[in-house]
Amino acid sequence: QVQLVESGGGLVEAGGSRRLSCTASGLISSIRALAWYRQAPGKQRELVAAITRDGSAYYVDSAKGRFAISRNNPRNTYLQMFSLKPEDTAVYYCAAQLSPNRRWDDEYEYWGQGTQVTVSS
Repeated sequence: QVQLVESGGGLVEAGGSRRLSCTASGLISSIRALAWYRQAPGKQRELVAAITRDGSAYYVDSAKGRFAISRNNPRNTYLQMFSLKPEDTAVYYCAAQLSPNRRWDDEYEYWGQGTQVTVSS
């Protein structure tokens, strides 16, 4: 079992920056990849970025250049967001992947509760 807690959400003006944090507990050593997803109102949840156990970072096209995923230890993962736009408004979720032989954009098994990011125009 893995537990994930997101923090760092809030209200930010368009053009601003925000850093989200994800703190993992439980079977941390079993985590093969951690990802950030987001779900905007009325839309499906979408993958934003992921970081694998070896530190490789991956981004969907819409996140390249404005978002940066990082971690400073196996427990804490971050999503730094720059040049935020109103369309970045969403609930941001941290997710953990434990199953082997999966790509970074495959299914994730454990999820946090999410943190709301609202970008005002």
